[in-house]
Amino acid sequence: MNRYMPITGHDCNIPYLLIDTQAPVDVLHDAAAYRIRAVTQLLENFVEPENAGSHLVVLQELALVCTILLRDGCDLMDVTRRQLQERLSV
Repeated sequence: MNRYMPITGHDCNIPYLLIDTQAPVDVLHDAAAYRIRAVTQLLENFVEPENAGSHLVVLQELALVCTILLRDGCDLMDVTRRQLQERLSV
């Protein structure tokens, strides 16, 4: 596994956001969990009846925010999985 892996959420010829694949597993997991919780909390705000109609939301922008955070979280979880598999195979 390469030391640095570009995130997959943005198509670009020059990688600009990288994940350190040798970072400690707990750090990678915390970063992934943070992003996934952020999306969860954002979506839960739109489910609560008292928030319904209180804000005008452009669904395309909401979807973009969720997509970015979830892809980052998935990339981080993928690196975590690979690290754990490497440790188990040694």
